[in-house]
Amino acid sequence: MKKQAVILLSILAIACNSNTIFEKPKDLISEEEMVLLLTDLYIATAAKSYANKQDDKNVDYTFIVFEKYGIDSARFKRSNFYYTTKIDDYDKIYLQVQANIKTLKEKQTALIKVRDSIKRDSLRVVRKAKKVNDSIVKAIKKRDLSKNKD
Repeated sequence: MKKQAVILLSILAIACNSNTIFEKPKDLISEEEMVLLLTDLYIATAAKSYANKQDDKNVDYTFIVFEKYGIDSARFKRSNFYYTTKIDDYDKIYLQVQANIKTLKEKQTALIKVRDSIKRDSLRVVRKAKKVNDSIVKAIKKRDLSKNKD
């Protein structure tokens, strides 16, 4: 019985350590393009939870990403599956995707700061112009009152 258990465990261990090599697809997406594609796909997926200009939510933008790169979902699936079988390559791809998203987020944050700064500055200008306008109106009224007294 012990011998059979050892044989069974050995077979299971060998089966779990499969060294299956998957054939590289003829239309494989390059690693560089895969990084850009996955970055855009993550952004498109995240955009689903936000309302667009027409206040629509849950809009699927992935077809736009595939269209941008001139591929279809089947080609993406084949390439993605191939890269998942090469975990070291896939790990490098995902690290680059994470770096891209982090960079995009930092750029977006900087743009928001600039936009908010411009809004604050324009509000200051409007307030200052209103004060100047009010003082001009007061001066005109004062002048008119003094003319009417004469």
